[in-house]
Amino acid sequence: MADTIRTSFSSTQAANLRPRHTSRATRVVAAVVGIAGLASAVLAQAPSTSITIYSSAQPGAISPEMYRPVSGMNMGRVNAPGYAMVREIRPITLDAPRATVRFTDVAALIDPTTVSFTSLTHPETRVLDQSFQFDLVSNQALLEKFIDREITVVVPFGDTISEVTGTLLSAAGGTLVLQNAAGGLQTINSYLRLKFPSLPEGFVTRPTLVWDLEAPKAGEQTARVAYQTDGITWWADYNLTLQEGEGNKGMLDVGAWVSILNQSGGTYKDAQLKLVAGDVNRAPRPQQFGGMYPAAEGLAMRSMADTGFQEKSFFEYHLYTLGRPATISDNSTKQIELFDTARGVPCEKILVYDGAGDMWMSDGEVIQDSSFGTQTKKDVDVYIKFVNSKDAGLGIPLPAGRIRVSKLDADGGPGGGSLEFIGEDVIKHTPKDETVLIRMGKSFDVVGERRQVDFDVDTGRKTLTETIEVKVRNRKETAIDVVVQERLYRGLGWTITRSSQEPMKIDSRRVHFPVSLKPGEEKIVTYTVRYTW
Repeated sequence: MADTIRTSFSSTQAANLRPRHTSRATRVVAAVVGIAGLASAVLAQAPSTSITIYSSAQPGAISPEMYRPVSGMNMGRVNAPGYAMVREIRPITLDAPRATVRFTDVAALIDPTTVSFTSLTHPETRVLDQSFQFDLVSNQALLEKFIDREITVVVPFGDTISEVTGTLLSAAGGTLVLQNAAGGLQTINSYLRLKFPSLPEGFVTRPTLVWDLEAPKAGEQTARVAYQTDGITWWADYNLTLQEGEGNKGMLDVGAWVSILNQSGGTYKDAQLKLVAGDVNRAPRPQQFGGMYPAAEGLAMRSMADTGFQEKSFFEYHLYTLGRPATISDNSTKQIELFDTARGVPCEKILVYDGAGDMWMSDGEVIQDSSFGTQTKKDVDVYIKFVNSKDAGLGIPLPAGRIRVSKLDADGGPGGGSLEFIGEDVIKHTPKDETVLIRMGKSFDVVGERRQVDFDVDTGRKTLTETIEVKVRNRKETAIDVVVQERLYRGLGWTITRSSQEPMKIDSRRVHFPVSLKPGEEKIVTYTVRYTW
């Protein structure tokens, strides 16, 4: 019996159809155990499409190149740094127990090796073989197929248009070279449209999975298909508003948005949306993902109320599930609020003078060059710190992303002022009850100065002694606190033998000297460190 080719319905049609069980035995079993009722509830409540998006983007801004309009299988583009697991429920029709079925509207960047097919109404149905057709129709693709074949080109000619018919010899760089019946050549740089005599074999208008299916019988079925696609990613953006209080204390309003960039070549209409936050390892070669998808019954039992993201722990990661359907269109960016703005989160402004900077530190022999590490900078770094705790008004696992801070300028505009941008940073995945430290920039009115005032090496005793002096000046009209950070970079074996104030040991290579400064005041911190080997 010849195979019959059928085109599957759209996801919208799928939502309005139900599986029809024609087998008497199946109806009897369903009546006894209630399977039919459960299956109907599943198909009625569960979205026909669900998508779980994983991001491999570094926290921070996404390159503007990734927003370029793309189409079809344009593999020369910059792909979005992420991937997704897509699950669709659609009706299919088999005209015979052995039939060919075309499954259209899949993502252009699908990994065909990850496809999983299950018939929800006839589990005995199996895929004998599968192919993925992605040779999409486009002007350039058609032109390449019609080299040395006859085409017709519609070209402008003054205020009118004319048609030029000939054998296409070249279509490079947008310039067409045609040869007419008499052997003459014509070059066409601008045209209105192209006419082709036929559609070449193998071309499709949309990426299509083609299955050779074997089923117990012909008829309608409801199938669940799952696959992985590249070209889609998500990231978090945090918008903070700072209200400064007395001293270095203040309050923050913390808002968060999820941005989804879809360049997968597929549109996911009214889909159940999930986002995975965490560093998920991927094998270097594609692997079969069949069996990793939750059963449709489990998905249907969840409430799909019109709510925002619900967060939960999932293996060693965090899963954010949107409580309402969302449409993720191809070649688009969508933003959704991650959580309601948390208001009045206590925060602290920290000024840090790190005069030596983030320089190389010896883990072996003590560095005996007296000039090493004597470079200095004057900049004082500014940080905002807050705790991601429930008591502070948060306590939510924060996905990695870019975090921007603004402050209200009461005199900056109409309506009581304007928000002015004062700094941004990126944060890594931050669990609840952990501290978030945001690097804001550099202080304008607070400066530092660091210098080496004494240096001595005793090779006989294998000791090196160095004395450092640090000056910090406050040019503000208000009192401030500054943390003087010093790095013990010459070697691992060190002891501070003398200091102008008690140091706070941070780790094996850093110490802090807290300094309080009145308006216009300068203070000096000195210490002597002895290295041994």
